[in-house]
Amino acid sequence: MTERLCLVHYHEIGLKGKNRSTFENQLVSNLHRALRDRGVSNIGRISGYIVVETEDRRASEELAALIRRVPGVARVSLAYKCGLDEGEYVAAAITALGEAGEFETFKVHARRSSTTYELHTLDMNRLVGAALCEAFPDKKVDVHHPDVTVIVHAVQGSTYVYAASAPGVGGLPVGTAGKVVSLLSSGFDSPVATWMVGRRGAICVPVHFSGRPMTADTSEWLCQDLCDALAPSGVVGRLYVVPFGERQREISLAVPQGMRIIMYRRVMLQVAERIARLEGAKALVTGESLGQVASQTLENIAAVNEAVTMPVLRPLIGSDKQEIIARAHEIGTYDLCCQTAPDCCTLFMPRRPETHARMPEVLAAWESFDHEAMVEELVDRAEWRDYAQCPSYRAPKGRLSAHHRDLAPADAGER
Repeated sequence: MTERLCLVHYHEIGLKGKNRSTFENQLVSNLHRALRDRGVSNIGRISGYIVVETEDRRASEELAALIRRVPGVARVSLAYKCGLDEGEYVAAAITALGEAGEFETFKVHARRSSTTYELHTLDMNRLVGAALCEAFPDKKVDVHHPDVTVIVHAVQGSTYVYAASAPGVGGLPVGTAGKVVSLLSSGFDSPVATWMVGRRGAICVPVHFSGRPMTADTSEWLCQDLCDALAPSGVVGRLYVVPFGERQREISLAVPQGMRIIMYRRVMLQVAERIARLEGAKALVTGESLGQVASQTLENIAAVNEAVTMPVLRPLIGSDKQEIIARAHEIGTYDLCCQTAPDCCTLFMPRRPETHARMPEVLAAWESFDHEAMVEELVDRAEWRDYAQCPSYRAPKGRLSAHHRDLAPADAGER
């Protein structure tokens, strides 16, 4: 009996050596979590693919679209699974080509792997190709540059037939590259930076610095919406919110006006680093792009980096705004980021921020207020919310074990 399913193709995972199965198993686990409550009956590995089968045996384009959002997925094909009966897989090939959309030319590419099927691939090509020429007499065969390629793959006692494929996000499965803490605002840059590191296999733990109580909590809810938008890809494990408004006011009164932004950023990085140590994360992530704003000159980046010992990753450092906005469209955060939400970035801004900070002046301003006590207090006041779509995330033990009753979902304590 023929059934329609999703064939998940991967690229980088296939280049791994002895630990390839670790990456494949992680991707299977991530797909299970991403597709829960979607009527999926089985997700398993076959030679070179991961197969996603549904309870009704009729996988849909909507299911394929969800799969394409999961990091590690290079491509998704809606395929037909048949037996090794010639009539069965020929009929499936006719159906698959008919679903491929507009085309003028096609070819057949047959393969065999891990099977005892006796028919040679050249014979399979001729058999299926003849049937397709008869079914589509107005279309032409082009073996070099076809509009559509019909794949007929005999593997492990079954035949998988497909023609329609669409690209996924690529990268590596989340959970294969450790954990990072990202600084998340409601702007375009930091959600994109978070997603890009997650796409490379890292579990992301965003930290948002709110202007509360000096501003409304609008940015906090917007950041939750951004994490909700990223959650189906499984890259977000937990969101922290740190009320920063009162401490910003203290800094603005203690340091020279031009140094305010650098001091804010140093405190933020130290708080994020403390949370990262508690989380067991190995690096921090920011959405900075070189020269985009005053705090992102080389001198100021160095002045901020000096406050922490943990590596700071900046995946957007060489990107311009148009590239970042294009990526925001792709990952579904653009419309959310277009909303205005005052946060700590709008508070107590200097008229003339320092753009080429000198370390002696930076360190003098740093010692003009009790930054150690401030960081300690801000870490203690952090609130959090978990995201169940990230199966690899493990919450820290001990510190930060109590969630904020408004920020955390009702089932947060079940993790």
